[in-house]
Amino acid sequence: MRAKTDENMPVDAVRLLVGACWDTSTVHEEHLVGAADRRVIDACQREGRVLFSLDLDFADIRRHPPEAWSGIVVIRPREPDRDSVLALLVAALPAFATEPVRQRLWIVVPNRIRSRGADQGAV
Repeated sequence: MRAKTDENMPVDAVRLLVGACWDTSTVHEEHLVGAADRRVIDACQREGRVLFSLDLDFADIRRHPPEAWSGIVVIRPREPDRDSVLALLVAALPAFATEPVRQRLWIVVPNRIRSRGADQGAV
């Protein structure tokens, strides 16, 4: 799978994704820091990358219908600190290995992972 981490994701998230065999780039590498959400998600679509972000705007299925994009993962820790974000990402990686990620919206919160796509409602 291919991923792109948003500017709000810890740098160590790239290491975790690469360790799970994801081809990973960052918005920093592509000079998209501070870019509008649409520009970031369009870059992901062009590159066939799943976006990993803390930004709840990407969880709005009216603006970002899952079936229209390569995939979106929104991580929502109780506290938005580095360790909490990375712990949720580690907890979610096994699900991404067994479930379809493309054209789905994933919301990762403590003790729960929700997924939604065109092929089914929320899980």
